[in-house]
Amino acid sequence: MNVPAVTAVILAAGKGTRMKSANAKILHELFFQPMLHHVLDAVAAAGIEQTAVIVGHQREEVLASLRDRRITPVIQEEQLGTGHAVLCAEAACAAAGLIMILCGDTPLIRPETLQAMLGLHQRKGAVLTLMTTELEHPFGYGRIISDSSGHIARIVEQKDADGAQQAIREINAGIYLAEKSFLFSALRQVGCDNSQGEVYLTDIVGIAVSEGRHVEKFVHNPAVDVLGVNSRVELAQAHAELQLRRNRQLMLAGVTIYSPETVLVSPESSIGQDVIIHAGAQISGRCVIGVGVVIGAHCVLHDCVVAAGEHVPPLTWRSS
Repeated sequence: MNVPAVTAVILAAGKGTRMKSANAKILHELFFQPMLHHVLDAVAAAGIEQTAVIVGHQREEVLASLRDRRITPVIQEEQLGTGHAVLCAEAACAAAGLIMILCGDTPLIRPETLQAMLGLHQRKGAVLTLMTTELEHPFGYGRIISDSSGHIARIVEQKDADGAQQAIREINAGIYLAEKSFLFSALRQVGCDNSQGEVYLTDIVGIAVSEGRHVEKFVHNPAVDVLGVNSRVELAQAHAELQLRRNRQLMLAGVTIYSPETVLVSPESSIGQDVIIHAGAQISGRCVIGVGVVIGAHCVLHDCVVAAGEHVPPLTWRSS
């Protein structure tokens, strides 16, 4: 199968007012780095080499955080909606045949999910593929409106949805795959006749359907993997999820972790087999923990080497 070049476009221009913060939402840190960086890591791990990041609010600070990343910055001078944001990236997508659009506030997205979506899009020969998921309480998300055959017809945003539409549990996860030739042509047709007065990216679904184009749904569960972070509460929940993913990986590799919900281990740290980590320990930076080490409760280790077989007493603080 001939696979076109893929460029990821990451929406990172918004203010994130629900965070109640003077700082840009996407720069809020969880599990050792800003949430935007988690999205970039997932895109890179999925094998997508070209990435454009759309910045606007606090763009100097956002771009400063990305100076060591291989990305193409795109400036959205005015925040006129998600559709307008993607239009700003047209020049940055010149070499692509296929565009993957993601939001910079979805730090739990997994590389394998993106790869699976790419595979479905190619197998089905779609012009547009939209990721969806189901929520018991879908308030705030765009609802998926399907036809009698179960095919997607359009998306209705929360603020524009009537009572029946608000009862729909299938929601837009905000990740799209679109053929470039269709995407930018469709976006130029999108108006701003909605409650926000913005250019909605979601309107490209209705345009594709009206033109008789092949639109696919990629339904992903569990929903937690694809949900955005919009508040400090959701930031803490996403942090806890990434923490448990890392600890599960370590435990399956032969590390004992008591109270894994309280233990933090950075992705860059190397933990040997038969290590025992007690509650409340924090291991950050690039630690190297040898085979058979016992790390006592509430230890803080940063950028250090612990020799094989060593017992680190509780409440130890150690750094290089």
